[in-house]
Amino acid sequence: MSQADADALLQEVSAYLKSEDVALIQSALDFSHAAHAGQLRESGAPYVTHPIAVARILTPLHLDVHAITAALLHDVAEDTNVTIEQISTRFGKQVADLVDGLSKIDKLQFETKEDAQAENFRKMLMAMARDVRVILIKLADRLHNMRTLGSVSKGKSERIAHETMDIYAPIANRLGLNNVYQELEDLSFKYLHPNRYSVLSKALKVARGNRREVVSKILEAISQRLADNHLKAEVKGREKHLYGIYEKMQTKSLAFAQVLDIYGFRILVDDVPSCYLALGVLHGLYKPFPGKFKDYIAIPKANGYQSLHTALFGPFGTPIEVQIRTHEMNKLAESGVASHWLYKTSETQINELHQKTHQWLQSLLESLAQSGDSVEFLEHLKVDLFPDEVYVFSPKGKIYAMPRGATTVDFAYAVHTDIGNRCVATKVNSELVPLRTELRNGDRVEIVTAPHAHPNPAWLGYVVTSKARSEIRHALKTMHLDESSKLGERLLSQALTSLSIKLQDIPEICWDRVLKETGSKSRQDLLTDIGLGRRLNMVIARQLAKMSEGDNTRQEFNSGGVITLLGNEGMAIQYAKCCRPIPGDPIIGVIKSGQGLIVHTHDCPTLRKGRSGDEWLDVVWDKNISRLFDVSLKLIVANRRGVLAKVAAAIAEAESNIENVNFSNEGEYTATYFTLQVNNRLHLATIMRNLRKIQEVIRIIRVKNTG
Repeated sequence: MSQADADALLQEVSAYLKSEDVALIQSALDFSHAAHAGQLRESGAPYVTHPIAVARILTPLHLDVHAITAALLHDVAEDTNVTIEQISTRFGKQVADLVDGLSKIDKLQFETKEDAQAENFRKMLMAMARDVRVILIKLADRLHNMRTLGSVSKGKSERIAHETMDIYAPIANRLGLNNVYQELEDLSFKYLHPNRYSVLSKALKVARGNRREVVSKILEAISQRLADNHLKAEVKGREKHLYGIYEKMQTKSLAFAQVLDIYGFRILVDDVPSCYLALGVLHGLYKPFPGKFKDYIAIPKANGYQSLHTALFGPFGTPIEVQIRTHEMNKLAESGVASHWLYKTSETQINELHQKTHQWLQSLLESLAQSGDSVEFLEHLKVDLFPDEVYVFSPKGKIYAMPRGATTVDFAYAVHTDIGNRCVATKVNSELVPLRTELRNGDRVEIVTAPHAHPNPAWLGYVVTSKARSEIRHALKTMHLDESSKLGERLLSQALTSLSIKLQDIPEICWDRVLKETGSKSRQDLLTDIGLGRRLNMVIARQLAKMSEGDNTRQEFNSGGVITLLGNEGMAIQYAKCCRPIPGDPIIGVIKSGQGLIVHTHDCPTLRKGRSGDEWLDVVWDKNISRLFDVSLKLIVANRRGVLAKVAAAIAEAESNIENVNFSNEGEYTATYFTLQVNNRLHLATIMRNLRKIQEVIRIIRVKNTG
């Protein structure tokens, strides 16, 4: 190993750790060197230089002995024959748990690289939720890998840079590690867009020299005005990092010169009142841009960041951006969640940050638990790391930080899962608004709920937070399974009735035997499989009959097993779009595997193409069915002014809604296609009678084959 690097590490940890802790780190250095003996990095350097570099990235944050030790050993369990158990015996359980949380999962378990990558993130984030040091070590590991990315192939470097930009840089930002975040973004930019990076970095070096005089004049003017007002302050110029400049050029369509025309400054003062006094002094020196002031002291960002931001018209109209904060806030802005180890002051502020971080990690764990798979969870994570935020208020004045683009439904789920699931309407600033309304800074949001309401699948089209998305999917899946279970029970009851057996008469022991034969975990799982068409109701009915009657299973059938459609079955029963059946139509049901019961009209052409494995069932409409059904009509009308208004009025008079309308011009006539909502065939007949009274309507056809 590089003795100079190892010595530098020991010197750095000696500055803040006890001698016995330094001795443990020396032991870990020797252990890592022996374990990685003979291994080289792609650059040709000895492999042990990497864990030493990772540990050295962490020492400025003053991480404890266990974290530094785990950093030195983080690749040992993954790339050598050393086991987690051996690490635990030698260095303790705490170090072993950190190393285990950082070790990748064997990729041979997964079908694709995407699955393996996503599962690795799941494991890492679960470990991170238990101990935030896991992600701090992982970020240091990724930072050193990015610093040495030039030695790997172009394809691999681009893949790693994409992953860093999508996941690791936003996580560093979310944890308040500003320096790590900016360096990860700049390095990702370098390997994703090498030409743009090169051009911008050269232009920035030239611009620095040209700007020096202007910056010094503004610094002098600000410092003098603050001193005149007896404010003790440290004033310095602030420059955007390279990717920040590029991003601003892209999002605001600005040229490089336009971005560099904006001069940035940071003012550090001793306490919070001085921040607001300094703001007043600055606004007296230079005129502020209207609407550009942000108070992150009163309402901190989710990662704990606090500062006052203002934009000013500087000398000769030069735009100036200024951040005003205390020295403590500045430390927190640079080190974020790692401030727990680095600073022992301002414990209240640090504890609040740790509480917010814990809440975020808990929400990730909830999302993880409800995700269908690792790739879906990774999608949730990327959404959750969306950087821009808006701040909104509950009716009682509680502040919620929401990602930009979040809707009132996102807010409902942020308050509580039950509030989201039962949401029926929302008020923003005391006015009723659509559920898809995007929230803006300062909005006061009130959620209206109903006891029996449930999520709408359409919400997935506009929610943006991972919590809302995962909770909606979970609720819909649960609803679907519950409805399918109830349908399965009805289908099984029908099949048993045809064998002259009542469902409630089946002994428990028979259920147990059938569950064992079918491999189902529970009776509800078996009924759900029947409802979804994965198992045939008649096959299960005969198995149950055989168990309860011995081998003398009844073979006689009766006609008592007809499924009655109530209209409230939800997603468990589908009404075929190819023929759009409505109450009053002669119908038949088809069980399709994984889809459940699909209802068609008797004369539906699609039925003739059905697979031989499909099970057909007798179904009838309930007399009191109350839901609305879609029906398609084709109207041939004469091309005269006002005819569409007459048709719409006739449909409205018959108390029907128009869901969709399309036109097709056919010379003197127009073919108009309507999708209407009706109660039943009698309702449809009333609508058609009203339409026939219109002189311009030449012909009316009910279109059944629409799919």
